[in-house]
Amino acid sequence: MSVPHASSESYARSGFANRMGWGQRPALLIIDVCVAYWDASSPLSLLGNPEAESAPDSMRRLVAAARAGGVPVVWSRVEYTHPDMADAGLFWRKAKVLDVWKADDTRGLAACLDGLEPAEEDTVVVKKYASAFFGTTLAGSLQLLNVDTVVICGVSTSGCVRATTLDAMQHGFRPMVVASACGDRTPEIQKANLFDLDAKYADVVSEAEALSKLSAGWVHR
Repeated sequence: MSVPHASSESYARSGFANRMGWGQRPALLIIDVCVAYWDASSPLSLLGNPEAESAPDSMRRLVAAARAGGVPVVWSRVEYTHPDMADAGLFWRKAKVLDVWKADDTRGLAACLDGLEPAEEDTVVVKKYASAFFGTTLAGSLQLLNVDTVVICGVSTSGCVRATTLDAMQHGFRPMVVASACGDRTPEIQKANLFDLDAKYADVVSEAEALSKLSAGWVHR
């Protein structure tokens, strides 16, 4: 397994943690990257976890490689427009922190990070729940682009990255999760979720592997 864990051998003996492998036509999928996760005033702040703090730099390198290789870049963002957050559904009952993405919120926490802004040619999907596939046009957009592999990064690993990865696999796209380009509140949460994703739903890959594949572009266009 690519994610070390005390249970690695047990999982492997049980038949988990096989490699899915890359397809030929990847897209880079960046989940919910915004100021809220890297601002000390934010209730969603991941600051204090060194791996999370360094994730934006890893993502910037991935975006540069994707653009160099002519690989599609896709972004998800969250937005709520109903005055009482009704469009967040039951999610709002569990997580009042979601109001950072209310359209009229004045804190500015939903803003893009420097160097991680969608370009005009990129695809952007707006979501209400954890998965970037649920209730959005993402699956159809990837199919129209003829994508077979999604290189996944963003925040948070245990939440929206995890949910999106599971749905990517269930929609028939090969999920490649870039560990260094994902972030969560603590190293323990990060490691446990990366281990479980790698065991069951995705290939967790290094930044170096992802950069190589993205910069090479599509094998067949």
